[in-house]
Amino acid sequence: MTTLDSVIDPAAATFRENREALLARLTELDSALDQARDGGGEKYRARQHKRGKLLARERIELLLDRDAPFLELSPVAAYGTDFPVGASVVTGIGPVEGVECMIIASDPTVRGGAVNPWSLAKSRRAGEIALANRLPMINLVESAGADLPTQAEIFIPGGRVFRDLTRLSAERIPTVSVVFGNATAGGAYVPGMSDHVIMIRDRSQVYLAGPPLVKMATGEDADDESLGGAAMHATTSGLADYLAEDERDGIRLARQCVRRLNWRKTGPAPRTADPRPPRYDPEELLGIASADLKVPFDPREIIARVLDGSEFDEFKPTYGTALVTGWGELHGYPVGVLANARGVLFNAEAQKAAQFIQLANAADTPLIFLQNTTGYMVGTEYEQRGIIKHGALMINAVSNSTVPHLTVNLGASYGAGNYGMCGRAYEPRFLFTWPNAKSAVMGPAQLAGVLSIVARQAAAARGREYDEESDAAMRTMVEQQIESQSGALFLSGRLYDDGVIDPRDTRTVLGLCLSAIHTAPVRGAEGFGVFRM
Repeated sequence: MTTLDSVIDPAAATFRENREALLARLTELDSALDQARDGGGEKYRARQHKRGKLLARERIELLLDRDAPFLELSPVAAYGTDFPVGASVVTGIGPVEGVECMIIASDPTVRGGAVNPWSLAKSRRAGEIALANRLPMINLVESAGADLPTQAEIFIPGGRVFRDLTRLSAERIPTVSVVFGNATAGGAYVPGMSDHVIMIRDRSQVYLAGPPLVKMATGEDADDESLGGAAMHATTSGLADYLAEDERDGIRLARQCVRRLNWRKTGPAPRTADPRPPRYDPEELLGIASADLKVPFDPREIIARVLDGSEFDEFKPTYGTALVTGWGELHGYPVGVLANARGVLFNAEAQKAAQFIQLANAADTPLIFLQNTTGYMVGTEYEQRGIIKHGALMINAVSNSTVPHLTVNLGASYGAGNYGMCGRAYEPRFLFTWPNAKSAVMGPAQLAGVLSIVARQAAAARGREYDEESDAAMRTMVEQQIESQSGALFLSGRLYDDGVIDPRDTRTVLGLCLSAIHTAPVRGAEGFGVFRM
């Protein structure tokens, strides 16, 4: 393989400016993550401990293998909404008894763990990842059920959570539930539809309707234990497969269940068990991405700090040079990389990408998309040369490729370039964002300018004088709105990615994802749609 050489100068003024800008964004990210970890606040965390109960992340830590990594997903879900950051649930991937599992843990310190629209979306995304990558799922349940003020937004789509659990089971992907407290109404179907169910003596309460509702519906006086207690379900209803004495015992039994799954990965193993790290310091990733998104940077400098040994065999290096494509390995796994070099995608870049994606599918090789694009080139010359059909060619290839895709937004992700570089709508297995990144239909200034031109033309068509003062105010307002709505935290809060990550963690995060992906078979497409040539 070819070893990449770096020309980065950490002492350069531009490097230092880029680094300071990214560190400022990381400070904002850390603040949001702190809010998520705080859950419902010190008062409710202390109350949970006083009751002899563990916090959601404490349960996860005990469940995971000792000193094992945990890839938390969507940690700032609901950021910028009326709901607490984190959306009252923790999701992520980590090894249990050596088996990589998807873990979903209710956070009872946030409104009793009630399910709101964002926690529903976050849990469903976890289910999608588990199904696509064949990851056993473990639910750590303690929830007050639906957040009633928003029931209209969660009741009907919420049924998919239960459907998804049964589909995992049908695909022979194991599901385990540990019930630590309440699992009421619809929440009762989470253990009800799991393959393995563990309940905690004198703690778990699982019923379709609690004592007050039973009284109202039937006139029956019932107590919690006889209606839905752990001992009753273990001895009478049969819903509980295991009866734990306390929370730690319940977690022990969950690990025991996983140990007895006889679970094996079906994807290929890494080529080497001891891959060489990149030749360059990942700390330098903070100074490479431009603070000004309009200023391009060489993505090879990123690739050199992510791939094993900084080795990268570039494909068509002198053709379509605004897109870098090539082959390498990451933590021992073969990968193909597509990375934007100059923001704009031209005709040649789109054709090059389509061919490269086909080659990756022919070789059953996962693809990594490193986004920093303003979209496909516009203008008379490029329209006449067929930019629409060439862009469609690339998007067709991305859409019908069946090898796993991993996407990281390093800077800009605008317009149809977001689609061609495998944005959220194109269902990459995982999508992460750097804290400096932005995504929108176009840049704020461009969007405001387009609206101004349209308004100016409308005024001229009516024979009216155009109000320049109102135009300036409109442009300022639109630019501010798009600037705020295209930021990494805003978009991550709405689950348009799987998390905002520290650039220095990019190699580690991608490595964990590749390991999870290879739990399932890795197979390329046997055919694509009609390519308009």
